[in-house]
Amino acid sequence: MKSSRTMATDAPAEQKRGSHARAYALMASGTIVSRVLGFVRTALLAVAIGSNANVADIFEKANVIPNIIFMLLAGGIFNVVLVPQLIKASRAADKGSDYTSRLITLTIVVMGAFTVLLTLGAGPIINLLTKGWSPAALELGTAFAYWCLPQVFFYGVYAVVGQALNAHGRFGSYMWAPVANNVVQILVIVLFMVAFGANKDNPHQVENWTSGQTAWLAGGSTLGIVIQALVLFAPLARSGLRIRPKFNWRGMGLRHVGKLAAWTLVSMTVGNVASLVYARLVSSTVGARNSLPAAEAAAVPGEQALNAMQLVTVLPHSIFALSLATVLFNELSRAFADKQPEKVAPTLSLGLRTTAIPVVFATVAFIVLAGQFGRLFAGAGPHAAIAGAAIGQLLLLTALGLPFKSIHFFLIRVFFAEEDTKTPMVIQTVIAVVGVVLAYGLAALLPATRIALGIALLFGVTNIVSAIIAHVLVVRRYGDYGTREVLDTYIRIGWLSVLSGAVGAVVLWVMGGFTDGFAWQSIFTALVTIAVVGSVMSVVFLLLLKATRVPELENFMGPVARRIPDVGRRLRR
Repeated sequence: MKSSRTMATDAPAEQKRGSHARAYALMASGTIVSRVLGFVRTALLAVAIGSNANVADIFEKANVIPNIIFMLLAGGIFNVVLVPQLIKASRAADKGSDYTSRLITLTIVVMGAFTVLLTLGAGPIINLLTKGWSPAALELGTAFAYWCLPQVFFYGVYAVVGQALNAHGRFGSYMWAPVANNVVQILVIVLFMVAFGANKDNPHQVENWTSGQTAWLAGGSTLGIVIQALVLFAPLARSGLRIRPKFNWRGMGLRHVGKLAAWTLVSMTVGNVASLVYARLVSSTVGARNSLPAAEAAAVPGEQALNAMQLVTVLPHSIFALSLATVLFNELSRAFADKQPEKVAPTLSLGLRTTAIPVVFATVAFIVLAGQFGRLFAGAGPHAAIAGAAIGQLLLLTALGLPFKSIHFFLIRVFFAEEDTKTPMVIQTVIAVVGVVLAYGLAALLPATRIALGIALLFGVTNIVSAIIAHVLVVRRYGDYGTREVLDTYIRIGWLSVLSGAVGAVVLWVMGGFTDGFAWQSIFTALVTIAVVGSVMSVVFLLLLKATRVPELENFMGPVARRIPDVGRRLRR
């Protein structure tokens, strides 16, 4: 029997685990709903304006640039550097109201001025970030950019308000706000098809595109980002913080933050410049399609397809690794702030091992179902199956590096929690330089019609290399975090995932996935195939986990896992 002292000691730990579980569940559920709606939005957009098509890639370029530019110049500062500062401020008598008010005011002023200047430079920006575009394509891209670049301001507002909420333990709002964005954008796309017709019935080309279509599509996209930012002010008002416009920015610790931000800014600059370089090289597919017959052009994936497959690949990372890392990052920050570094290793090991189950399984599932996921985002029309197969190749290549992406993400959070932003910058710089050099090498070797495939493979390779570098540096500074145990977990779960994938491949073969059968006929049949094969794989995987008594299953699923029949006991009888 436990002593009263032991029970008293266990109670706070149980409460903390329960708090973590609730926060994790709320964030993960918000991410799941947002990502699913994001899939719906992307699939509908392909139906509306095509997938492996020039208008789709031109719009994708203009619509993605604001997010990349925001992350290039300020995203790392908002999402990483300011979190420890906001946590420290939350311990003040006013719970951080004064500090948060000044920070939000500063963000609105600086991001507002910057966004105006950026929007005025829409034309040169499009010229700089594209390759081989015709004058008509550049003109359309610039028109889209005028409507999309104001998103930068609202990304900034969303980030700073969201991190203020996270610092006070209100994690859910930040993850659920993108749901509102996706709902708005889905409505915009549906109404676009009502007003202008779907691409299958009324092919949308650069030559017949109108200014009304531009305003509707790009303006609606920006409206979604506006809503995403503004909805956070409601939970902020309920948080107990008294937010007021305050222009006295002295005493905010900006000099200290500036030193931290300097390295983070370099890191984000290097990483996002590399992303812009990759996107510029992939944009050459717009010009390459012009001389091809329709069927061959449909087999040329471009920027829209590559980004869509990255959206699919990052889903398990966002649901499990990102959500859990956001919760555990605050624990890591507190461990360093309270001078208890011995808590770092078990926290890091827990995060890595817990995420192994969903991330490794998802990697195998993406490889098995790559073609059907591609078909979901290929739109409709006579060449949709061809486009789906080409897009599926991108998913297969990007999925190879998924586990390493999550591992790297967890590892570098240790440095950020200690307010060391220089080390992540070094890692990011090495990866970016290597990636850009390899990207230009691929561009020299591959035709423009295949460059997206080369860049997709490059993404997987750089994820692997970055995880290895981060591991070496973490172990060198903080000591071993249970590497052997973590590696053993990934290997065991990897084998079980492969076995479930083999069963899934058989089911996929039965459903015509390796011919031109049912699995390729339409978006609906592809979705049904994914649901059936994915369900079979999931059941087999969970039964194998239970039969082999994988301990991480309890950490991952908790009470749900205990409801799965004890297959291991039955097999031994």
